[in-house]
Amino acid sequence: LQWSSPPEAIERLKSQEIWFAPPQFYELCRLCNFSSLCELHKFSSDRALEGCERWMPVMLTASDGYIQLLPGDELYPEDPDYTGENKIIMSTDKKVEDLMKEGSVFHRVVIKNIYNLAVYVNIQAKYKHMNPLMINSDCSDYNSRL
Repeated sequence: LQWSSPPEAIERLKSQEIWFAPPQFYELCRLCNFSSLCELHKFSSDRALEGCERWMPVMLTASDGYIQLLPGDELYPEDPDYTGENKIIMSTDKKVEDLMKEGSVFHRVVIKNIYNLAVYVNIQAKYKHMNPLMINSDCSDYNSRL
């Protein structure tokens, strides 16, 4: 095991040294908002009583990748299949790039392959939470010092 700051972990993903699933990539992008551990601690203490919500990501299969849709995204279903009982499969023949060009309200993780992830968020986070920085693992740019 090796300690890595969020930006370092994303760089290690980019160089294919390590891998983590989309939810962990999303949270690392959220942590990149903070320049220090002290700043993160203050944020978490200040927001602790605001509340939280549980999300169910919904996978949309495109012709050249996947989009993990999150609540608030314009493509997120009104009634997601929380249990998996309905076996709902969302797919399209469109390319990820076309879906991104057509859209305007984003809360998603775009997955081109297991090492090429990108977060796109332009909605207001609930409960005074912090949106993740919009980072593409293919070309990272961030200033966190955590």
